[in-house]
Amino acid sequence: MAQRSSRPAASASASQEAPPFPPVLVLAAAVVAFSWAGPLVRFTDAAALAVSAWRLLFSVAFVAAVLAFRPASRRALAGLEPRDLGLALAAGACLALHFWSWIASIDYTTVASSVVLVSTQPLWVALISAAFLREIPRRGEWVGLGVAVVGAAWIGWGDLALGPQALLGDALALGAAFLAAAYYSIGRALRPKLDLWSYVALVYGMAALLLLGLVLVTPDVPLVRGYGAVDWAVFVALAAGPMMIGHTGVNYALRYLRAYMANLAVLGEPVGATLIAWLLPAIGERPGPSLVGGGILILVGVALTLRAR
Repeated sequence: MAQRSSRPAASASASQEAPPFPPVLVLAAAVVAFSWAGPLVRFTDAAALAVSAWRLLFSVAFVAAVLAFRPASRRALAGLEPRDLGLALAAGACLALHFWSWIASIDYTTVASSVVLVSTQPLWVALISAAFLREIPRRGEWVGLGVAVVGAAWIGWGDLALGPQALLGDALALGAAFLAAAYYSIGRALRPKLDLWSYVALVYGMAALLLLGLVLVTPDVPLVRGYGAVDWAVFVALAAGPMMIGHTGVNYALRYLRAYMANLAVLGEPVGATLIAWLLPAIGERPGPSLVGGGILILVGVALTLRAR
């Protein structure tokens, strides 16, 4: 009797397709872009909801500019099946809530702790992939993911000394990690069927609409009024770098790699973000012992997972 495949046929064919750009190089660029997200947020006093909304609204503008020159992507959007459309919109909703939860966490804990805890995404992605995508990690991959999560827990334990406010930030960051995992897992299911730009148009568009609606019904969060030049620069920079290079880069890789493998890129973010937040004089957050120890474990976990691939 033939052994049943551990992944859907569409996913398998997409994984065997020759990518136009090496996914590993695209993920490396995504890591660099992701690393600037946390430090950039430190330069604005805008509410987390407003930062999230403008990040997505500017991203949608960038995607719309790309779609203007891609008629095939526009046709793919018009011919999308209702089930796939619903899944893409659900991914957009998860992405919107992920951004709100993660950016809110930075108001309560350090950039480094928030970024590291939200980077536990690969564990949640692996669990979701095993349950719904039939992409079950090998034993060595589970070990590596487990080591990475222990590192994140170590950082959270170190934040106990900072009081309940820091723990609230940690909880928001972990919630953001789970929401991002759901978003990437849905992307893994849809990307073999959709080209990159039609997919991100739906997902980013849904996230932008949801966040825009939340801003409009929240009295103390202005949409336009009260923001200065630095605030607008942060909004555009978050869209151009962490969003268009970071998130879009991972979404590109989801066509060719398992979801938890592509999502490992986010684990490189804490290292970059911590270095940026430490070296930039305007932030100057020196990493503590628990952050250093936990960060080392996370990197070891990534290495073990990649080696077991």
